[in-house]
Amino acid sequence: MRSFYGVTLNTPLMLGTAQYPSPAIMAEAFGASKASVATVSLRREGGQGQAFWDIIRGFGVHILPNTAGCYSAREAITTAQMAREVFETNWIKLEVIGHADTLQPDPFGLLAATEALAADGFEVFPYTTEDQVLAQRLLDAGARVLMPWGAPIGSGLGLNNRYGLKTLRAAFPDAPMVIDAGLGLPSHAADAMEMGFDAVLLNTAVAQAGDPVAMARAFAMAAQAGALAHGADPMAPRAMAAPSTPVIGKAWL
Repeated sequence: MRSFYGVTLNTPLMLGTAQYPSPAIMAEAFGASKASVATVSLRREGGQGQAFWDIIRGFGVHILPNTAGCYSAREAITTAQMAREVFETNWIKLEVIGHADTLQPDPFGLLAATEALAADGFEVFPYTTEDQVLAQRLLDAGARVLMPWGAPIGSGLGLNNRYGLKTLRAAFPDAPMVIDAGLGLPSHAADAMEMGFDAVLLNTAVAQAGDPVAMARAFAMAAQAGALAHGADPMAPRAMAAPSTPVIGKAWL
C-alpha cells in the first residue's frame, strides 16, 4: 500500500467515530472493520470526555482528527491547532465547508487553511472535490494527500462523478488519494479501490446501519477485494462478445 506522510497502513479502510448507537457497538464495529485509521472530531471528543478518548486509543490505530463543522479557514485552523494538542498528532483531516445543504468544501477557504497549516508543520488531509485545478493548488500549498468526495457527506450515493474521479486519479498518479464521504454500500468502496484510489473513509454507512458490526465487516472485505482487483490489472471492457472457450481445435461437423 502507498504511504501517507511516511506511514504505510495495514488496510485501506479509514472509519469515523460518530453516530454509533453506543460506544460498545462502535468498538465492536472497529474491530470487525480492521480499519487502520480512526477519524475523530475535536468537538465530539470534547463533548464525551476522557472515556470516549480512552476507547479510541484502545483501538490501536492511527488517529486522524478532523475539523468537521468549520465554515471558514480561520475556524478550521484554530480547530486543527487545538486538535494537535489533544490528540498529539500532526495529522489533520481538513474540512472547510462552503455549502450548508451539500456540505461541499469551500475551495478558497480550504486552500488558505491548507497553506497555513502545512507551513505550521501539519500533515494535511484536505477534504476536497474532484476538481483538478484545486487538487494541484492544494498540492502546491503543501498537502501530500488528497481526499476527494465520492458524494455529499452522509448521502450514501456512492461515486457521483466517476469520470471526474478517474481523471483526477490519472492526473496525479503519485499523490496518495482517499475517497472520503458519500459511500453507502460496500460495493461503493470496492468500486473506488478498483479505480486505483489508495483508501476509503466512511462513517455513516457503518454507524447508521441496522447492524453496524456486520456492515463494518462487509466494508473491510469490499475494500480489500477492490485493492486486490486493481493490483491484478483487470481486463478492459469490450464492445463485442469474446468467447471464453477457445475455438481452436474444435471439431467441425
